[in-house]
Amino acid sequence: MKKHILLVGGYNKVISLSQSLIKKGYEVTAINHHYEHCKKLAEIPKLNVIFGDGTKPFVLEEAQIHTVDIAIALTQKDETNLVICELCKKKFGVEKTVSLIDDPKKINFFYSMGVDSVVSAINAITSIVEQQALINEITTIIPVGQGRISIAEIKIPKMAKTVGKRLQDINLPKEVIIGCILRNEESMVPDGQTKIQSGDELILISSDKKEKAIKELTGA
Repeated sequence: MKKHILLVGGYNKVISLSQSLIKKGYEVTAINHHYEHCKKLAEIPKLNVIFGDGTKPFVLEEAQIHTVDIAIALTQKDETNLVICELCKKKFGVEKTVSLIDDPKKINFFYSMGVDSVVSAINAITSIVEQQALINEITTIIPVGQGRISIAEIKIPKMAKTVGKRLQDINLPKEVIIGCILRNEESMVPDGQTKIQSGDELILISSDKKEKAIKELTGA
């Protein structure tokens, strides 16, 4: 049986999230109290849309809350999201509740109130920025073919364990190919006997597992 996921509030987030979940085979219902938003959401194939206030029990019942496995509160107000999660969890027995939260200082309080998962937009953005700052030091990712293939350019740090090793001795995933090495002002197409040097810039072509390859090559 398909898992039933309820999305309460939000609009742009619901559009992308619902499409992704439906594509993965979930049954998805969205509750929104803006009529115009509901009309737009109703255009998404296979998305069940309920017009109403998600903090009202009768609206949740209309959304068949008793069949919901996961309820996700996406409104702009932290207090509203908490009420939605509390109703879903404690009144209707939804197995898992997820709340978007604007103020990261409230995260622990939400957990103490029984919310299963709390997502802070600020914390998520901060994490992305920090990760991107690290990634930018070692790699530039270019998606190719609707994301099925990607090209990554990485620079080998001075202290990397791969410095001095032959390519054939490095444990790279089979999904990753080193297409070219840029060394000083020269470029070369490597083979298994080619040794990695500090400062080399490697052009990786991969369909998957590029992160594993980058970690293996750089130690990052």
